[in-house]
Order: sequence, then C-alpha cells, then structure tokens
Amino acid sequence: MLASFLLFLAVVIFACVAFNRLSIRLGVPALLAFLFLGMLFGSDGIARIPFDDYAFADQISTVALLFIMFYGGFGTNWRAAKPVAVQSIVLSSLGTILTAVLTGLFCHFVLGMALLEGLLCGAVLGSTDAASVFSILRARKLALKENTDSMLEVESGSNDPFAYMLTAVLLTAMESGITPGAVIGLLAAQLGFGLAFGFGVGLAALWLFKRLKFGSSGFDTLFVVAVALLSYAAPAMLGGNGFLSVYITGILLGNGDIRNKQTLVPFFDGVTSMMQMVLFFLLGLLSFPSQMPAVILPAAAIALFMTLVGRPAAVFLLLAPFGGSIRQRLLVSFAGLRGAASIVFAVMTVISPVATDNDLFHIVFLIVLFSISLQGSLLPFAARKLRMIDESGNVMKTFTDYVDEAPVQFIQFAIPEGHAWCGQAVRQLTLPPGAILISLQRGETQLVPNGSTVLQAGDHLILCALENEGTPGISLTEKVLEADNPAAGTRLADIELSAGALVVLVRRGERYLIPNGDTVLQVGDHLVLNYTD
Repeated sequence: MLASFLLFLAVVIFACVAFNRLSIRLGVPALLAFLFLGMLFGSDGIARIPFDDYAFADQISTVALLFIMFYGGFGTNWRAAKPVAVQSIVLSSLGTILTAVLTGLFCHFVLGMALLEGLLCGAVLGSTDAASVFSILRARKLALKENTDSMLEVESGSNDPFAYMLTAVLLTAMESGITPGAVIGLLAAQLGFGLAFGFGVGLAALWLFKRLKFGSSGFDTLFVVAVALLSYAAPAMLGGNGFLSVYITGILLGNGDIRNKQTLVPFFDGVTSMMQMVLFFLLGLLSFPSQMPAVILPAAAIALFMTLVGRPAAVFLLLAPFGGSIRQRLLVSFAGLRGAASIVFAVMTVISPVATDNDLFHIVFLIVLFSISLQGSLLPFAARKLRMIDESGNVMKTFTDYVDEAPVQFIQFAIPEGHAWCGQAVRQLTLPPGAILISLQRGETQLVPNGSTVLQAGDHLILCALENEGTPGISLTEKVLEADNPAAGTRLADIELSAGALVVLVRRGERYLIPNGDTVLQVGDHLVLNYTD
C-alpha cells in the first residue's frame, strides 16, 4: 500500500514538473497547470480518484499557505518596497475589505444571494494571490515602473490575513450571530496577537541567530523552519491571525542580518514550489467538474464584476491620495489575481456548520480558474500596452535573494608605489589557492594578463577566487548602506556589529577600500561582511 502511494506521489510530482516546463513555453501560469492536473486525477477526471475530504484538505492547505506566506515575506526586499509600503498596506487592508464589500453587495443585489452569504463570497475572494503574482513576475522577469512590482508583491503577500479575518467574522455571524462588540473583539484578537507574535518571534529569532552557533550545516535551516511554524501556531492557538504573524516574521528574517541566507533562499524556494504544487493539485483534486456548469454563470458574473468594477474602484479610490499615474492604477487593478488562498477560504465555508444556498466552493474555484488563466496570461500584455515595463530594471531586485546576500567572487585593488609586486611578472606572484588574476587596467588600457606580464605601480588588478561554499564558519555577504542607516557618517570602530561579524571590504563608487577602525562609512557604500561562527 505504501509503495503504491509513493509511486503515485512520484508520478504526480513528475507530471507537475513536466506541466511546469510546458506552461513556461506556452506562456500560461504554472500554477494553473497544477490545478488542471488535480482535476485530471480527481473524481470526474481520467484517474477518478475519489476525494472529498474537505477537513483534511483544509489542514494540508493551511500548512502549505503557511510556508508560502512566510517565504513571501522572506523574499520581499523591504528596501525596494519601502517607497510604496504605505500604498501596499492600504491596498492589502482597506483594499481587501472594500473589494469584498463591493463584491458582496453585487452578489446580494444582482445575483440574489442572501446578504451575509454574498458578503461571505466577497470576503473569500477579497485577497489577491501572492503565489500567482510572484510566479508571473519572476518567470517573465517583469520590472515595472513606479515601483509597481514591489507594490503588487507586498500587497498580494499581506492581504490574505485580512480576507481570512473577514471570512472568520462572517462565518461566526452566520452561525450564531455576532454583536458589533464581538466583531471588534475578534478583529482585535486577530490583529493584536498576529502583530505581537509576528514581530516578537521575528525579532527573537534574529537575536538568537546572532548568538547561536549551530553545530553543523543545515541546522540553521531547521531553526528557520521551526521559527515559521511557531510564528503561525502560537497566535492561532490564542485566536490570533497566524498568517499575518508568519508573514511579518518572514519579512524580519529575510531583511535581517542572518548567516547563510544564501543556503536558506534555495531551500525555501524549493519548499515553497513544492507547497504550491501540492496546494493547487490538492484543490484541483477536491473539485468536481461535473458540478461546475450549474454555477458557471454566477461565477462568470462575479469574475467580470471584480475585474472591471470591484477591484478598479477600490484601487482608484485608495491610491488617489498618493498620486501616481493613471497607467499604474490601471495595471494594479488588472493585476488583482485570485488564487489558491481564495479556494482555501472557500474550503473553510464547506467545513463550517454554516449552511449556504449556493455552491461557494465551485463558484470560487471557477473564478480562480478565470483569474489565473485569463488575467495571469494577459498581465505581461497589459503591462506592455500601458507602457509600464521598466526595460532598464530587474524585478529580481525586489527579492532579498538578489542583492542583499551575494557571495563575493571578485576582488579588485590597485598596486601602490613601493609594493612588493611592483616589477614582478605574474608567474612570480604567490596568489591564494583557487585564485587567478583575470584583468589588469593600466591607465586607459585594459589588459588580459599572462604569466610574463610585469606589474607596475598604479595597476588595477581584478582577482577571481573560488566561492567559499563549503568553507566552515565563513559567510561572505554584501550590504548596501542606505541613507536611513545610522552607520552612515560613522567610524567603523564606533559601529556595533553582530557578534562574529567583520567588514572586510568597502566598495565606494569605483573604488575598493580595505577598511580599518578609522574608516568613515558613507551612504551608498557596499560593505562586504564576513560572519564567522
């Protein structure tokens, strides 16, 4: 039995990987392929695997969303997002609520749903999908003007908690009724515990990271996994919003000074990709295509309303005070992709004691199919038509694994007068093991040196060294000194660094400095730090 299950699991994973490659070639979001694959294996598909355990699906989906949201925060470059942070938070909070209310009123007055049931449908669909937005922006390498890519990433990564809160409040109201005071208390607990544990666990983890010495490679990764689990579970047990907590913790760790981030990023990238495959496949497996024709008309009506009216109204109203171009607001409106989180929240409505007159699960499922397939596929086209693509930019800079932590591979320095290397041929030099001299600039002339090249005072040399991967206790990282960093204008000797940290190189414009205690740091300096255990 176990062998059969593992064989089936291997086949599914291989199929997901194959579909992923195919989706890239066809220009279709990869997550849509996983959803269709689940439908293909499901009760109404070719494999006809009977699966309707919504409670089990809810538990697995929650774990998957936990890691997706943690990595969404971990991978967000807060320095790049800071200029649009307020707009992003306004959209993720008030924007989610306004979109949900407008959609709920449409469901009530136009489609004839009961008011609370219509609002519940709007709440379930209120958030945009971080996984879909991240995958499209990264796969297409879409750098957008006016920091729009960062705005979309932060908004889509942080609005699921608000949709979750609205869903929880409405389910409580429909089940047993709820007073305004109880609503305020529920929201206060959700936000209070979510914020407190998000910042508390994140800051505590950063503090421990600077002081703990992990016994062997890999234990720092296990530590971060435990931190992610704790940041969700602790507030959730107390009635708080675990999704909000885990997202905040991810932001703090991803933008903090932690060792070995270069190994954490690919690990969580792989885990999150696996979770996305599992989540979309499971939700596809849970669906019954034979039941969808009965709800296709209301689903299409809601999808069109949200795309053309609900989302644009919320975006234009809330972004108006911040300025920005009309083109930006149009693109942000169109980029409101619905995804797995909406289906997961729809599963909550199925397992709750609340009885609904409409099949909300399949309505939401069809809306997500429409959103990912049509909106997701057309997002690059819309960005081009609105002239919002920044051809000189790189969307990868909005992720912490692009700039904030990069192993040093090249070293440049100038030979001063009287240096021991002056007058020596390259073959006579004693270079560090694994290093090679790859370039020499002499005045305006750029040379590729060979063994017989004789060095002179004033020569600028570039050495290429092997990466330090596998070197125990060493982690070289690069940090950019921003204007708001208190270290700017301060002597290196007066700066309190993390335990075991050393600034080994400063790049200032075109110059490279080997610093000492009297070196005064300046805004824009690129600091190369070595962390040792």
